[in-house]
Amino acid sequence: MTNTSSVPLPTPSKLIGFGGGCHWCTEGVFQALRGVDHVDQGFIKSEAPADTWAEGVLVTYDPSVISVETLSEVHLRTHSANRERSVRSKYRSAIYVTEDGQRSEAQSAIDGFAEESGKAVQTLVSPFAGFRASDARYQNYYRTDPSRPFCRVYIDPKLAYIRRNFADIARPA
Repeated sequence: MTNTSSVPLPTPSKLIGFGGGCHWCTEGVFQALRGVDHVDQGFIKSEAPADTWAEGVLVTYDPSVISVETLSEVHLRTHSANRERSVRSKYRSAIYVTEDGQRSEAQSAIDGFAEESGKAVQTLVSPFAGFRASDARYQNYYRTDPSRPFCRVYIDPKLAYIRRNFADIARPA
């Protein structure tokens, strides 16, 4: 019989979705975080009233490295979480949970952000109901050509913010 009590077991990856502004930006933000194994860019839907397809990303992450609360906080700080949007629109500020425990962590991040900003947060915490990938030409948008004007204007400032304010979980530039 082998003693395996000192051998750490791998932590299974978890899945969560995020919607903010453009999914090109959201994809680049989450790709910049340690503990994020993979980011799928496309369109996400939830249950009514958020049952239409909106731009978003599915994030596969290692919960032993990064928590839902931290992922949610990064999300809230890198898009316009306080701006009102139509819940049925193409751009929806949302956190799409795939399991029950994620809801309370996401809501905790939202509550803390609202208290700190002194403004109502428009980000929904909704159950994940479906995903459609973007066209292949848009996948890994920032990584394939970070010199694009869109990347320089919109994504670079978000990545700089992460490196300044979340240095402990930021991947090297």
